[in-house]
Amino acid sequence: MKRFWKLAIPVLATLSLIGCGNNQPAQPAQPGAQQEVAKDNLAQASSKETMYPLTVTDATGKEVTFPKAPTRIVSTSPAETEILFALDLDQQIVGVSDYDDYPEAAKSKPKVGGVVKPNEEAILSQSPDLVIGGISMEKPVADKLKTLGMPVYVTQPKKLDDIMANILVMGTITNRQVQAEQLVAQMKEDIARVKEAVKNVKPDEKKKVYLEFSPGWTVGKGEFMDELITLAGATNIASDTEGWNPISEEKIVKDDPDVILYAKGITDDKTGKQLEDIIKNRSGWDRMKAIRDQQIYGMDQNILSRPGPRITQGLIDVAKAIYPDLVK
Repeated sequence: MKRFWKLAIPVLATLSLIGCGNNQPAQPAQPGAQQEVAKDNLAQASSKETMYPLTVTDATGKEVTFPKAPTRIVSTSPAETEILFALDLDQQIVGVSDYDDYPEAAKSKPKVGGVVKPNEEAILSQSPDLVIGGISMEKPVADKLKTLGMPVYVTQPKKLDDIMANILVMGTITNRQVQAEQLVAQMKEDIARVKEAVKNVKPDEKKKVYLEFSPGWTVGKGEFMDELITLAGATNIASDTEGWNPISEEKIVKDDPDVILYAKGITDDKTGKQLEDIIKNRSGWDRMKAIRDQQIYGMDQNILSRPGPRITQGLIDVAKAIYPDLVK
């Protein structure tokens, strides 16, 4: 059984961590120097060859210095693992989290524990020269790993721009700038494709969308999943809230969404029921337009929840579900 909180978003007790600032990556203009890189010019900022030593600043505000390109990398986050593989770093990856399952090669890598609290001994045993922590890693855990002398780089992406910025910075750290720039260019093409397809949707014709990614939980503004709905030319009915929130069943019925999106493969621990069945059988929800018109669609939970290179495929999937006549 796959569960959303284990795979991508922190457990409820750590939701507050997600709201801690955006990435503020830095990269040098010359050896040993630091230069803050703005997100709007990241695609042009990275050089084709990284000059070492390289000092960058991660999402926690901590500086990390790399004397050379990392050759032993441990990733404690499925999204970051996907980025590393997309940058052709298969041979350098020596450890991944217990939940890393994409690409297929990730399944055979040594496991280093969970995404929230990875196993310190397992990480140390790999003698890494780069440890990457994602949005699920608790700050005390990251701090402890750093006190053990490990070069830890933590990401906390909130928007698609943050995700692409992470890819470019990770490309710089690992001397994979060309691959990173090509990957980001493809992601930007995906975004442009969706924007072009829905550009003529008038404000008063935008469909209202409800997204449920874990039983009883939805997402408001300030998170990349809310951004996917907005980029797809629709309105997230939870956009009057921020971050991840427990749902109000009555409010959702009142808002009467045109489309309901949910995470496929999610099972409620308490009832053993599939999320799709829970949504369809809630009291009074059969009166909603989305359910009456059978506009309820399951999304691949990993593609949609992981802030990695497949997130723009998630955008395309969301847009197709909302506007199948516009997005082909």
